[in-house]
Amino acid sequence: MSDPAIRRRSMVQGQVLTNKVTDEQVTEALLTVPREAFVPRELRGVACVDEDLPLAPGRYLMEPMVLARLLQVAELKDSESVLNVGCGTGYVAAVLARLAGGVVALESQAELAARARQLLAQQGVANVVIVEADLPAGHAAQAPYDAILIEGAVECLPAALPGQLAEGGRLICIERTGAVGHAVLYRKVGGLVARRELFDAQAPLLPGFSKPRGFRF
Repeated sequence: MSDPAIRRRSMVQGQVLTNKVTDEQVTEALLTVPREAFVPRELRGVACVDEDLPLAPGRYLMEPMVLARLLQVAELKDSESVLNVGCGTGYVAAVLARLAGGVVALESQAELAARARQLLAQQGVANVVIVEADLPAGHAAQAPYDAILIEGAVECLPAALPGQLAEGGRLICIERTGAVGHAVLYRKVGGLVARRELFDAQAPLLPGFSKPRGFRF
Protein backbone atom coordinates (compact mmCIF):
# COMPACT_ATOMS: atom_id res chain seq x y z
CA MET A 1 0.00 0.00 0.00
CA SER A 2 1.44 3.38 -1.04
CA ASP A 3 2.00 6.24 1.40
CA PRO A 4 -1.02 8.25 0.09
CA ALA A 5 -3.23 5.16 0.41
CA ILE A 6 -1.99 4.63 3.96
CA ARG A 7 -2.79 8.26 4.81
CA ARG A 8 -6.29 7.90 3.35
CA ARG A 9 -6.89 4.75 5.38
CA SER A 10 -5.69 6.51 8.53
CA MET A 11 -8.01 9.41 7.65
CA VAL A 12 -11.02 7.12 7.39
CA GLN A 13 -10.17 5.09 10.48
CA GLY A 14 -9.22 8.05 12.68
CA GLN A 15 -11.61 10.78 11.54
CA VAL A 16 -14.55 9.19 9.76
CA LEU A 17 -15.38 5.87 11.40
CA THR A 18 -14.96 7.42 14.84
CA ASN A 19 -17.58 10.09 14.06
CA LYS A 20 -20.74 8.07 13.42
CA VAL A 21 -20.11 7.39 9.73
CA THR A 22 -21.16 3.80 9.04
CA ASP A 23 -22.08 3.96 5.34
CA GLU A 24 -19.63 1.60 3.64
CA GLN A 25 -20.12 3.20 0.22
CA VAL A 26 -19.08 6.57 1.65
CA THR A 27 -16.01 5.20 3.40
CA GLU A 28 -14.98 3.21 0.32
CA ALA A 29 -15.26 6.31 -1.87
CA LEU A 30 -13.09 8.29 0.55
CA LEU A 31 -10.52 5.49 0.56
CA THR A 32 -10.48 5.25 -3.22
CA VAL A 33 -10.50 8.86 -4.47
CA PRO A 34 -6.98 10.35 -4.06
CA ARG A 35 -7.68 13.46 -1.98
CA GLU A 36 -4.02 14.46 -2.32
CA ALA A 37 -4.39 14.81 -6.11
CA PHE A 38 -6.91 17.66 -5.74
CA VAL A 39 -4.93 20.01 -3.49
CA PRO A 40 -1.98 22.30 -4.32
CA ARG A 41 1.32 20.45 -4.56
CA GLU A 42 2.65 21.94 -1.33
CA LEU A 43 -0.35 20.55 0.59
CA ARG A 44 -0.31 16.99 -0.73
CA GLY A 45 1.48 15.66 2.32
CA VAL A 46 -1.24 17.04 4.60
CA ALA A 47 -4.24 16.45 2.33
CA CYS A 48 -5.83 14.04 4.82
CA VAL A 49 -5.51 16.11 7.99
CA ASP A 50 -8.63 17.02 9.94
CA GLU A 51 -9.00 20.61 8.75
CA ASP A 52 -10.22 22.61 5.76
CA LEU A 53 -7.47 23.13 3.20
CA PRO A 54 -7.11 26.30 1.06
CA LEU A 55 -7.52 25.82 -2.69
CA ALA A 56 -7.80 29.44 -3.88
CA PRO A 57 -8.66 32.81 -2.31
CA GLY A 58 -11.83 32.26 -0.30
CA ARG A 59 -12.13 28.60 -1.33
CA TYR A 60 -11.39 25.47 0.69
CA LEU A 61 -11.51 21.70 0.55
CA MET A 62 -13.85 20.56 3.31
CA GLU A 63 -12.34 18.54 6.15
CA PRO A 64 -12.86 14.76 5.82
CA MET A 65 -15.08 14.16 8.86
CA VAL A 66 -17.60 16.88 8.04
CA LEU A 67 -17.71 15.86 4.38
CA ALA A 68 -18.23 12.20 5.28
CA ARG A 69 -21.15 12.98 7.58
CA LEU A 70 -22.81 15.17 4.95
CA LEU A 71 -22.40 12.43 2.34
CA GLN A 72 -23.94 9.87 4.67
CA VAL A 73 -26.95 12.12 5.25
CA ALA A 74 -27.42 12.45 1.48
CA GLU A 75 -28.19 8.70 1.17
CA LEU A 76 -27.21 8.70 -2.50
CA LYS A 77 -28.15 5.94 -4.92
CA ASP A 78 -26.28 5.05 -8.09
CA SER A 79 -29.27 6.05 -10.22
CA GLU A 80 -29.51 9.59 -8.84
CA SER A 81 -28.36 12.97 -10.13
CA VAL A 82 -26.50 15.39 -7.88
CA LEU A 83 -25.69 19.10 -8.06
CA ASN A 84 -22.37 19.93 -6.36
CA VAL A 85 -22.34 23.67 -5.63
CA GLY A 86 -18.85 25.19 -5.36
CA CYS A 87 -16.87 22.19 -6.58
CA GLY A 88 -13.44 23.83 -6.37
CA THR A 89 -10.83 21.50 -7.88
CA GLY A 90 -13.28 18.61 -8.15
CA TYR A 91 -12.48 16.31 -5.22
CA VAL A 92 -15.99 16.20 -3.78
CA ALA A 93 -17.40 15.80 -7.29
CA ALA A 94 -15.13 12.77 -7.77
CA VAL A 95 -16.37 11.26 -4.51
CA LEU A 96 -19.99 11.97 -5.45
CA ALA A 97 -19.37 10.34 -8.83
CA ARG A 98 -18.74 7.03 -7.03
CA LEU A 99 -21.99 7.32 -5.07
CA ALA A 100 -24.44 8.69 -7.65
CA GLY A 101 -25.31 8.20 -11.29
CA GLY A 102 -24.32 11.65 -12.51
CA VAL A 103 -22.95 14.85 -11.05
CA VAL A 104 -23.27 18.45 -12.20
CA ALA A 105 -20.39 20.29 -10.53
CA LEU A 106 -20.93 24.05 -10.39
CA GLU A 107 -17.96 26.41 -10.10
CA SER A 108 -17.85 30.19 -10.45
CA GLN A 109 -14.07 30.66 -10.72
CA ALA A 110 -12.74 29.93 -14.20
CA GLU A 111 -9.32 28.73 -13.01
CA LEU A 112 -10.84 26.31 -10.52
CA ALA A 113 -13.32 25.01 -13.10
CA ALA A 114 -10.49 24.38 -15.58
CA ARG A 115 -8.43 22.64 -12.91
CA ALA A 116 -11.38 20.47 -11.90
CA ARG A 117 -11.91 19.37 -15.51
CA GLN A 118 -8.22 18.50 -15.82
CA LEU A 119 -8.02 16.56 -12.57
CA LEU A 120 -11.25 14.65 -13.10
CA ALA A 121 -10.08 13.65 -16.58
CA GLN A 122 -6.76 12.47 -15.13
CA GLN A 123 -8.66 10.33 -12.63
CA GLY A 124 -10.87 8.85 -15.35
CA VAL A 125 -14.09 10.27 -13.87
CA ALA A 126 -16.63 10.21 -16.68
CA ASN A 127 -19.95 10.98 -14.97
CA VAL A 128 -19.23 14.55 -13.84
CA VAL A 129 -20.01 17.67 -15.88
CA ILE A 130 -18.30 20.89 -14.79
CA VAL A 131 -20.44 24.00 -15.27
CA GLU A 132 -18.89 27.44 -14.85
CA ALA A 133 -21.62 29.73 -13.51
CA ASP A 134 -22.84 31.78 -10.58
CA LEU A 135 -23.17 29.51 -7.53
CA PRO A 136 -26.29 30.89 -5.77
CA ALA A 137 -28.35 30.46 -8.96
CA GLY A 138 -27.67 26.73 -9.18
CA HIS A 139 -28.04 25.15 -12.62
CA ALA A 140 -31.68 24.95 -13.65
CA ALA A 141 -30.83 23.64 -17.12
CA GLN A 142 -30.24 20.13 -15.78
CA ALA A 143 -32.66 20.23 -12.84
CA PRO A 144 -34.39 18.65 -11.04
CA TYR A 145 -31.74 16.96 -8.90
CA ASP A 146 -32.14 14.11 -6.45
CA ALA A 147 -29.56 15.75 -4.19
CA ILE A 148 -27.75 19.07 -3.89
CA LEU A 149 -24.57 19.40 -1.82
CA ILE A 150 -23.20 22.86 -1.07
CA GLU A 151 -19.44 22.69 -0.56
CA GLY A 152 -18.99 25.34 2.11
CA ALA A 153 -20.99 27.16 4.75
CA VAL A 154 -23.90 29.47 3.95
CA GLU A 155 -25.43 32.31 5.95
CA CYS A 156 -28.38 32.62 3.62
CA LEU A 157 -29.75 29.87 1.35
CA PRO A 158 -30.92 31.19 -2.05
CA ALA A 159 -34.44 30.04 -2.97
CA ALA A 160 -33.19 28.93 -6.39
CA LEU A 161 -31.37 25.92 -4.94
CA PRO A 162 -34.17 24.07 -3.09
CA GLY A 163 -36.34 25.02 -6.04
CA GLN A 164 -34.20 22.72 -8.21
CA LEU A 165 -34.87 19.60 -6.11
CA ALA A 166 -36.80 16.67 -7.49
CA GLU A 167 -39.66 15.19 -5.47
CA GLY A 168 -37.99 13.35 -2.60
CA GLY A 169 -34.79 15.30 -3.24
CA ARG A 170 -32.37 16.33 -0.49
CA LEU A 171 -30.30 19.49 -0.13
CA ILE A 172 -27.44 19.22 2.35
CA CYS A 173 -25.47 22.20 3.57
CA ILE A 174 -23.84 23.84 6.57
CA GLU A 175 -25.73 26.90 7.77
CA ARG A 176 -23.79 29.40 9.83
CA THR A 177 -25.08 32.04 12.23
CA GLY A 178 -22.13 34.03 13.52
CA ALA A 179 -19.60 31.53 14.83
CA VAL A 180 -22.17 28.73 15.14
CA GLY A 181 -22.66 26.22 12.34
CA HIS A 182 -25.08 23.33 11.82
CA ALA A 183 -25.43 20.68 9.15
CA VAL A 184 -28.92 21.04 7.72
CA LEU A 185 -31.03 18.75 5.56
CA TYR A 186 -33.76 20.11 3.30
CA ARG A 187 -36.10 17.48 1.84
CA LYS A 188 -38.82 17.99 -0.78
CA VAL A 189 -41.97 15.96 -0.09
CA GLY A 190 -45.33 16.59 -1.71
CA GLY A 191 -43.98 19.68 -3.41
CA LEU A 192 -42.99 21.28 -0.09
CA VAL A 193 -39.45 21.63 1.26
CA ALA A 194 -38.91 20.86 4.96
CA ARG A 195 -35.81 21.83 6.95
CA ARG A 196 -34.11 19.80 9.69
CA GLU A 197 -30.98 20.58 11.70
CA LEU A 198 -28.73 17.54 12.09
CA PHE A 199 -25.49 18.19 13.97
CA ASP A 200 -22.96 20.90 14.78
CA ALA A 201 -20.54 21.48 11.90
CA GLN A 202 -18.15 24.14 10.68
CA ALA A 203 -16.83 25.09 7.25
CA PRO A 204 -15.51 28.29 5.68
CA LEU A 205 -18.21 30.55 4.26
CA LEU A 206 -18.74 30.01 0.54
CA PRO A 207 -18.48 33.30 -1.41
CA GLY A 208 -21.88 34.43 -2.63
CA PHE A 209 -23.76 32.97 0.34
CA SER A 210 -23.27 35.75 2.89
CA LYS A 211 -26.21 37.22 4.75
CA PRO A 212 -27.39 40.47 3.11
CA ARG A 213 -26.81 43.68 5.05
CA GLY A 214 -29.74 44.49 7.27
CA PHE A 215 -30.93 40.86 7.23
CA ARG A 216 -32.97 39.87 10.30
CA PHE A 217 -34.25 36.44 11.30
